[in-house]
Amino acid sequence: MMIIKTYDELVKMKTFEERFKYLMMPGQVGRATFGSERWLNQAFYSSKQEWKRIRHKIILRDDGCDLGIPGREIKDKRDIRIHHINPISINDIRNGSPKLLDPNNLICCSFKTHQAIHYTGLKGITRDYEERAPYDTCPWRQ
Repeated sequence: MMIIKTYDELVKMKTFEERFKYLMMPGQVGRATFGSERWLNQAFYSSKQEWKRIRHKIILRDDGCDLGIPGREIKDKRDIRIHHINPISINDIRNGSPKLLDPNNLICCSFKTHQAIHYTGLKGITRDYEERAPYDTCPWRQ
């Protein structure tokens, strides 16, 4: 049984890690989704005016931030992806499922985060780093 996840639940989570874990699909890594029918989802994403409109609305709603987390702005607009919280299928596209354009099923994320959700998990996300300081690797020289 698949648990339906929603944006309304997701935004109650304050940290990036919590949201990321909520979006992960355990056991789904490497699962074929569209295979030879990949042209269907590519056609949907590139030609549908409805998709372009909802994409723009989601970017505005999430303020262009990775997983909608304030302060995690996606700097390069070409890097912004709109992720379906609940995966879509060939039949969803063929039948025009409402979940394709449902704002409660969509979240703004960076390309790197999107890849990590689908393939690598949290290890695929570079952690924020602390700024280096002179002699920070030589404690006796401080």
